[in-house]
Amino acid sequence: MKKIFAILFSVLFFASLSLAVVGCKKAEEQKPAEAPKKGNMVAYVIGHITVKDPKKWAEYRSKVPATLAPWGAELVLRGIRVNVLAGKHVHTDVVVIRFPNSDSAVKWYSSQAYQELIPIRTQAADIDLVIYESTA
Repeated sequence: MKKIFAILFSVLFFASLSLAVVGCKKAEEQKPAEAPKKGNMVAYVIGHITVKDPKKWAEYRSKVPATLAPWGAELVLRGIRVNVLAGKHVHTDVVVIRFPNSDSAVKWYSSQAYQELIPIRTQAADIDLVIYESTA
């Protein structure tokens, strides 16, 4: 009886998975292909971080969100490295912040509100910040 149930469950699972894949492919086929337009590019600030002083880092992290709001930015993720799959990566933490465009990202970084946090950040961590553009 257990074997029959397991076989029935497997068949139903793979059938529903197949239907989901077909549905996704049909949805993709209905979308017209669009070339990325410079005006539609969003920007991501990616920070690769090695924390030196956890207390200072907590202070810095608590103050950053208020500096993002005027620029329409969104904190996408804060994470901790699990594995390096290829190459070398010395930093242990990462942050990803989405901006409406790269101009907003540069203006955020240059803003007085964020510049005032840089001395705390420098004491708290070694960090590399890079802006990337993407269509999504």
